Amino acid sequence: MDWLALADFNLVARHGGVGRAARAAGRPKATLSRRVAELEASLGLRLFERGGRTLRLTQEGRTLHERTSALLTELDETAAGIASGGSTPRGLLRVSAPLLFSQIAMGRLAAEFALKYPDVRLEVTTEDRAVDMVEEGYDLVIRVNPHPDETLVGRAFMRDRLVVVASPHLVRPADGLAVPAVVRGTGSGTEAWRVASATGRSTLMVDPVLGLSSMIMVRDAVRTGVGVARLPVSLVSHDLAAGRLAHWGDVDGPEIHLWTLYPSRRLLSARVSAFLEHLKAAFPTGEPHELAAFIGA
Repeated sequence: MDWLALADFNLVARHGGVGRAARAAGRPKATLSRRVAELEASLGLRLFERGGRTLRLTQEGRTLHERTSALLTELDETAAGIASGGSTPRGLLRVSAPLLFSQIAMGRLAAEFALKYPDVRLEVTTEDRAVDMVEEGYDLVIRVNPHPDETLVGRAFMRDRLVVVASPHLVRPADGLAVPAVVRGTGSGTEAWRVASATGRSTLMVDPVLGLSSMIMVRDAVRTGVGVARLPVSLVSHDLAAGRLAHWGDVDGPEIHLWTLYPSRRLLSARVSAFLEHLKAAFPTGEPHELAAFIGA
């Protein structure tokens, strides 16, 4: 098999078209088109569906791309590692992180990493959805309580928990009466929140009066006294300590775990290893108070 043609095929597949691939790589479109055509001829397979101005991978093309793109990346990284002494992080590192963690921590984390490793070009994208790492070209993703995936490996680096908080001026209602609530997303009618406190477990009836798209917005709104909210303790620790918010109890449910994930079939590159160690250094124990302190700093 022509490895150069295979590399050009993956370049076109990754960018979704010959024109975009040519612009990204600074290569002639005619050369890329010819390389892909030669690969199709040698394999006796059609790898792209061609129509109008778009290219779409066939089933065979998708399978070839998924199984060879990581291998070619490993070969490039191995060659670059040998040339540079093998241990210096360098090159492009693409990370996908959830919205809240990005808003409260990734700006500073990314800047500190960039200062420490100037040969790495770090790109962080905020995504709450489960991205396809291979198809979308990510080296590492950070996810909240991810579903098991046999194609990915990783580890939890941070724990957190949800607490019910409100303005100190908001009076807790008698049992059975609903209290106004601020929720992430949309609320539909009265809800029952299970709350655990020092006195035991109870049910808090809430009436969502405000739906917002981010936890930061929910926190800012609940400070005004408009209603109660369920928020990560790391996000509201400073407000609780300063008396701006009151703690009504912990949400009776599983903890929040933040995971770093990467494809199991890829060798761990020096830049991914460096970023994992960077997270470990920032949050040595992974306890909520460490994230709270990081936010406060």
